[in-house]
Amino acid sequence: MKKNRIALIAGTAVILLSAMSSAVQPDAALTAIPQSRVSLSPSVFTARASLNRAYLMSLDSRNLLQNHLAEAGMLSLILGPDGKDNGRTIHTGWESPTCQLRGHFLGHWLSAAAHLIVSTGDPEVKARADAVIEELGRIQARNGGRWVGSIPEKYLYQIQEGKSLWAPQYTLHKTLMGLVDMAVYGGNKQALEIAENFAGWFYDWTRDIPREKMNDILDVETGGMLEIWAELLDRTGGSRYRELLETYYRARLFDRLIAGEDPLTNRHANTTIPEAIGAARAYEVTGDVKWRRVAEAYWKMAVTHRGTFCTGGQTDGEIWTPPFEFSARLSEKNQEHCTVYNMMRLADFILRWTGDPACADYIEKNLYNGILAQQNKNTGMVSYFLPLHAGAKKNWGSQTADFWCCHGSLVQAHTLHNRYVYYASGRGVTVAQYIPSTVRWQEAGTGVTLSQSFDKQHGSHQSPKGADGPLHRPEEWVVNFRVECDSPREFTVDFRLPGWLAGPASIEVNGKPVAVASGQPGFQPVRRTWSRDVVTVRLPMKLAVSPIPDMPGTVAFLEGPVVLAGLCGEERTLTGDIRDPHSILTPDRERQWGDWLFGNWRTKNQDPGIRFIPLYEVTDEAYTVYFPVRKP
Repeated sequence: MKKNRIALIAGTAVILLSAMSSAVQPDAALTAIPQSRVSLSPSVFTARASLNRAYLMSLDSRNLLQNHLAEAGMLSLILGPDGKDNGRTIHTGWESPTCQLRGHFLGHWLSAAAHLIVSTGDPEVKARADAVIEELGRIQARNGGRWVGSIPEKYLYQIQEGKSLWAPQYTLHKTLMGLVDMAVYGGNKQALEIAENFAGWFYDWTRDIPREKMNDILDVETGGMLEIWAELLDRTGGSRYRELLETYYRARLFDRLIAGEDPLTNRHANTTIPEAIGAARAYEVTGDVKWRRVAEAYWKMAVTHRGTFCTGGQTDGEIWTPPFEFSARLSEKNQEHCTVYNMMRLADFILRWTGDPACADYIEKNLYNGILAQQNKNTGMVSYFLPLHAGAKKNWGSQTADFWCCHGSLVQAHTLHNRYVYYASGRGVTVAQYIPSTVRWQEAGTGVTLSQSFDKQHGSHQSPKGADGPLHRPEEWVVNFRVECDSPREFTVDFRLPGWLAGPASIEVNGKPVAVASGQPGFQPVRRTWSRDVVTVRLPMKLAVSPIPDMPGTVAFLEGPVVLAGLCGEERTLTGDIRDPHSILTPDRERQWGDWLFGNWRTKNQDPGIRFIPLYEVTDEAYTVYFPVRKP
């Protein structure tokens, strides 16, 4: 049976650590462009990033450090029945001093701050983050010069003895990650020193552990420890990190993946995704192809051979579903945010290594229907899961009383929107995402600026097309690019033609059509001598459906990459022809002032009617994504 392309498209991710790396990326088809060279223009992405930045800066530094300070004996936390200490409310939830994962969020906060610093040079964020690093330095000194964790060392000795604990290495990884990101992206030298001293503790701890015992330890969630060792090897060249890479090679998982087996179905997803990311980073740093085989095998088993929900995400109750069998897995606990964030990161590796445009499609779909959809557009808070059952409601976290794992991946995700858009190709630049933004780079010694924006007034009375434009909302995205060179220079701009195209795409340069091979999905190169040029890319888009693979009569509706949510609190059966979605939905609220508004629809010939809006716009409304459809 032919699988629905929208529902089952492959994917891509957000690699954080390659932009400033000194490592040579073997066989790279594309190269990440540093965030410092890409600035975002006003759009939904900048609005959500601004919410995120405001939240980050609202948090008290002493509260962020509370568990690290307590572990070092530098803060007395005496909780009364009201959860307050000397009249100041502390962070609770997973940051509570009684939680075994306490202290994980500080690392996420530091990583998010580091990416804001490198992207915008934000002096306020820089000052706050540097002060936190300085405090961690004092904490490490108080602990004897190495340990800087928010939990006690004995937790690791206990998992070594086989005792049950809640993921201590996951928690400690977050601190290491925040330190490394502050060193790499935040320009803080002390952060690298603290990380190296902390890494020394792990090196000594693991040196005398027998291999089989270490394999047992690796079965307890390690988070991204493997990636940290790869990153520290890249930054320092220290031989002990090469040893730690081998120590943290998880043979029980990796060898099965390489052999083509499926060790993922019904396994906790976010325990293993960071390990695949670590393998990908280890390949880039060491050039050892065994690590690439692990990462690519994981990608194939998690995405290519499994499929995704209509949103591009996966998982139910934090575990991988059986391949292409989703009908029994629609629930209030679909699509854990951490899995969306980390699978996008893994996809980015695959995109850069292979140049596969399906990976960029995957990033796009998960950006809209995961990263945006699981952030409250009013408060900036996260929905741990994205429910996909009928009559679902998003469960939003609080500012200081939850601090779930997904709370941490949320604040990182919204500092990375400028990482996805452009890549260097060796012959010019590749446009991988259509997000209003500007990129600046040097092409053979010549400064080049490329900017993109959506033409929201395409066909309106205010546009150059005048009254000859469409009377109703156009069934296409129109994206305008401006290229400006310090002096004329020949190079190639590759434009992604998305997998959701509803017809042949077209490209114009300075108002004149350019030859497009087929207009079908893929990367379309435009090579010329650029100077001061305007490019218009038209991407045909229609209302489409995405069936549940093992229940093809039940579908979700999409407009381009955006999943539509029906605002109803129970399952509804719709009447119409799945092959013609316009027999079921009709445009709604298509225009406001000078702009066409995309993503608004309503049912027709249904009783009662249902309004549809983009899933990422849903806040507290009850909604349904998948609808059974019967023929009239």
